[in-house]
Amino acid sequence: MEAILTKAQQGAIAVLRVATGIVFLTAGLEKFLGAEPFSAAGFLKAGTLGSPYLGTAADGVVYNPTHDFWVNLAGNATLMPFINWMVVAGEITIGTLLILGLVTRFAGTLMMALFFVASWNFALGIVNEQLMYGIVTAVLGVVAAGHYYGLDAVLEKAATIRRAPQLRYVMG
Repeated sequence: MEAILTKAQQGAIAVLRVATGIVFLTAGLEKFLGAEPFSAAGFLKAGTLGSPYLGTAADGVVYNPTHDFWVNLAGNATLMPFINWMVVAGEITIGTLLILGLVTRFAGTLMMALFFVASWNFALGIVNEQLMYGIVTAVLGVVAAGHYYGLDAVLEKAATIRRAPQLRYVMG
């Protein structure tokens, strides 16, 4: 049995989708338009070194069990330009798609899961900004947020989509 949402509930989902999209789009545009070229290396190297609220990490203490992977990745001069591009392009694309309500089923969840694992810091506990944005984007996908005042609702009526119902899976 499918739940019927009120117009107010549909509007609330649309507002959450657009607001989350604005967060992603703004983050990507700030990196793209910044005076200095964006590099994810600093985040990858220092994302788990402790908290300014708790002081710096004790020498030799690593709070993130995946820390070495990210540090090694940050030191890979061949991959870093691609990773930097993926972060910026990903944030801009995800933000735009969420704002438009287009193919929102998966928008942002994978990126935020990777950010969460990279910034996992037991000194701060398991809950952080990346986890919360990951949960929000996952919920937006589960509730098919693009159906509420988004382009997914319009596109699902297209003949191409009706003939290929598997395409509806990525819409939300």
